[in-house]
Amino acid sequence: MVPATAQSYKRGGQLDEGYQKFIGLDVSKEKIAVGIADSGRQPARYWGVIENSPEALRKLMGRLGDSGELLVCYEAGPTGYVIRRQLERMGVNCVVVAPGLIPTAPGDQVKTDRRDALRLAQLLRAGELTPVWVPAEDDEALRDLVRAREDAKEDQLRARHRLSKFLLRHGCVPPAGIRNWSSGFRAWLDKLRFERGAADAVFREYLHALDEIVGRIRRLDAVIHEQAEASTRAPVIKALQALRGVAEVTAVTLVAEVGEFSRFQSPRQLMAYAGLVPREYSSGSRRWPGGITKTGNAHLRRVVVEAAWSYRYPPAVKGAIRRRVEGQDPSVQAVAWKAQERLHRKLRRLVARGKRRSIAVTAVGRELLGFAWAIACLAEGSLRQAQAA
Repeated sequence: MVPATAQSYKRGGQLDEGYQKFIGLDVSKEKIAVGIADSGRQPARYWGVIENSPEALRKLMGRLGDSGELLVCYEAGPTGYVIRRQLERMGVNCVVVAPGLIPTAPGDQVKTDRRDALRLAQLLRAGELTPVWVPAEDDEALRDLVRAREDAKEDQLRARHRLSKFLLRHGCVPPAGIRNWSSGFRAWLDKLRFERGAADAVFREYLHALDEIVGRIRRLDAVIHEQAEASTRAPVIKALQALRGVAEVTAVTLVAEVGEFSRFQSPRQLMAYAGLVPREYSSGSRRWPGGITKTGNAHLRRVVVEAAWSYRYPPAVKGAIRRRVEGQDPSVQAVAWKAQERLHRKLRRLVARGKRRSIAVTAVGRELLGFAWAIACLAEGSLRQAQAA
């Protein structure tokens, strides 16, 4: 779901009548297929294919007419937001639309670049497309940073699996009382040797690959820490850390993935954006509730659910949490404490009713995101007041 405050090409719920040409771009790595729908009811026409380059795009817009009368759209994807930013600098309005929310006919089984471009132009003119939020370049850079760390953590998990399965095949078991991947486990690995040179070489390479990944994670953590303190959104990042389970990396990830929290009019919109709201199938008087939709930001959903596991412990403000809440606004501290009490109670209640723990934690994660929205909105309001003063 895209919030009502997201970038939109509608004015007051109606399409702006000032646009004369609606342009759909089917963008690929090297080429762009162009479809054009003129204002009115005439069928869309196919312009052709141009190179995916700034110069070719500039020439195309120059041929199509006055920039104020053009409205362009293309699907969000691996090409990012470079095209939109170029068009905005040229004075051409452009929206990036959600691919999963583009209306499709069930019987339409033919898909080509030409048809996609024409379809985009027609739907843009009809106002049937859903725009996505386009982050500022600083926000996008922060998002790339936290996603690079996420990739490194996934690589670390794979490297650990390879090494552990290698040890299992060779019957190598750590001494009793040593937990996997602890400092004691690493000391045991450093002393481990294999009689055959080939096996020993494989073991050393697996261990070296794991060390390289650990080093990468540490470097990324250092940069994330710098950004958490130097970013323009630093007050929001600090405020979010008052929540249990939301340390620095998680707080930066929330801010990087959401951007401005106040663009969502309600916490439920943010929950839908993360794909944490339940499915529903209703027909007549019958209703079938389902699992979460998972149609949203998967990175945001992952960190929120991970943070929700910490609410299995009784409410308390001590240790790292105490250090994080020191000096925070009293209203922020009040929301964070309310979250601890409410979410711990909810998790216990759901588990007592027979819900699987993973399902209960997901439900807690959904509500945790609502508390994060409340705290972030408070911090953003204070930040705007400080900037205005």
